[in-house]
Formats: sequence, C-alpha cells, structure tokens
Amino acid sequence: MRFLTRPHQLPPRVAAGLIILNSGLTKRSAGEEAAQGLHGMAAGTYPFLKDVDPVRFVRLLSAAEITLGTALLVPVVPPLLAGAALTAFAGGLVGLYLRTPGLREEGSLRPTQQGVAIAKDVWLLGIGAGLVVEEVVRDRSRTVVVTRRRSSPRL
Repeated sequence: MRFLTRPHQLPPRVAAGLIILNSGLTKRSAGEEAAQGLHGMAAGTYPFLKDVDPVRFVRLLSAAEITLGTALLVPVVPPLLAGAALTAFAGGLVGLYLRTPGLREEGSLRPTQQGVAIAKDVWLLGIGAGLVVEEVVRDRSRTVVVTRRRSSPRL
C-alpha cells in the first residue's frame, strides 16, 4: 500500500478529519428535535433542502461527515481528492455562515455571538484549498520538468 499523503499534510488532515468524523458520529444519534433544528437552519440557507425529510437530511449529513472525516484520516486517499471534498464541504458551511441572518454583524463579515461557531469553520476551507492548490501546483511543476527534460537535446 502506497501512502499518497506527504508527511507535512498529515497534521491538517488529521485535525480536520477528527473534528468532522466526530461531528458525523454525533449526528448519527440525533433525535427528531435536533434533526428539525439542523434541517431548518440548512433549508433556510439552501432552499432546495426544504423538501428533504429532516431525519433523512441528518442521516445523510452524518454519513457524508463520517465519509469525509475518514477520507481525511486515511493517508492512501489522494490529497487532491480529500482536499476537493473538504473544500466543497467547508464551502457549504461558509455559505451557511454568510447567508444565515443573525450570524454576522450587519454590513460586516464579523460574526455575532451566535455566528462564532460556524465562522470558525473557515479553517476547514483553508485546509481543503491548501491541499488542492498544493496538488495542482505540484502536478504542473512536474509537467514543466518532464517537458524540459524531453525537449533538451541528447548528446
């Protein structure tokens, strides 16, 4: 088995993976009232979720978080794949923060007291974007090196 994750990527992947995995495992046992609360907040921001049953929504969210958390923790999952998934997930959380009334001070990106917990999820977006950018830049630099080697005259 080949580890695709480089050693310096492990700390942010483990930190994000453990938090997300724990969140997913916790949601797995969420009751009806908790499901309605989570669904209501999400559906208020993302209207396409309104038709999804709250309990089903939380089960799907739980499964997604467990899958993402595990993918971040398993070093054989390619950094580009793990980073793209984390970026998409965190983008949804940041979107929730930006679009939900009462989470930000009016006319500002600064969180209100109620918004601090969600605003802090921006670190997940940073980790995901960092993994993606590193892989894209790394692949492009490899292409340039290979191209230069092939185009150099042979002696």
